Amino acid sequence: MRIENQLTLKQLRAFVAVYRLGRLASAAQELGVTQSAVSVLIKQTEETLNIRLFDRTTRSLVPTKAAEDAFGIAERILQDVKTLGSNFRDLTEGRRGRVRIAATPATAAALLPDTARRFARQYANIGLVIIDCAPNQFLTHIQSEWVDLGIGTPPPEGSEFTARTLREDQVQLVCAHDHRLASKDVVHWADLEGEPLIVFRPGYGVRPLIESTLLKAGIEPMITHEVGFLSTAAWMAASGLGVTILPTALARFEAWRGVVLRPLVEPKVTRTISLVTKKGRSLSPPCRLFAEMLAEDLRSNLPG
Repeated sequence: MRIENQLTLKQLRAFVAVYRLGRLASAAQELGVTQSAVSVLIKQTEETLNIRLFDRTTRSLVPTKAAEDAFGIAERILQDVKTLGSNFRDLTEGRRGRVRIAATPATAAALLPDTARRFARQYANIGLVIIDCAPNQFLTHIQSEWVDLGIGTPPPEGSEFTARTLREDQVQLVCAHDHRLASKDVVHWADLEGEPLIVFRPGYGVRPLIESTLLKAGIEPMITHEVGFLSTAAWMAASGLGVTILPTALARFEAWRGVVLRPLVEPKVTRTISLVTKKGRSLSPPCRLFAEMLAEDLRSNLPG
């Protein structure tokens, strides 16, 4: 059997203590064990290495040349183990680390600022890396492990990802102040009959949800404009080029652009926002700390 598979940390600690202190009794006191236990550990170490480490006298143990050669190596090993333990404690307790997050620019801007600010204050030595990406890059970044987690639309069931629901957002109609639907307190999906729609490109955002809901209501979607960015949809709606439909959190983020937000009802439709990870991969302690803080913040900021 190889030596490295036989030596234990207990044996190395006993060897280092005896080498430094020169007496079994002193080493035993430092290690918090009996003198006989230290003697056994030294004997085991010598047997494993097949070499004498100490010459015994009536009053002390005198290191041999082999012990002098081995001492520095053993001390470095114990220091490395101590450093490893310290690093893991730092990671677990939030004293250092990094959290890499994938999110579309709109999702990140609408959902992450409060948590990012609070997290940075509480865990100053943990870095946040936000990978803002297009919707069609979201799952790819998670699958390739370029990021630790993603915040966005949950993946299809049975995929190679796991999803934890963070929030359910009702979708809102977004239109100009002088639009005919702006005077309504709520807007029915049936009200969108013949209405020019500003939607995301196929497969992006809530477009599949919009199209399926309209078709179930017996309404043929009148898609007039297609965009790739939420901000573009918002300014086009503000300009009266049509209406767009967004989840509440994203719609409220764009409200400053001079648009009106109205709940869409009959049916009430929600978009799920999830924390997405690669299946079979566990989150690091810093990532878990961020995920829990984000979940807490999103629960407390649910729309009333």
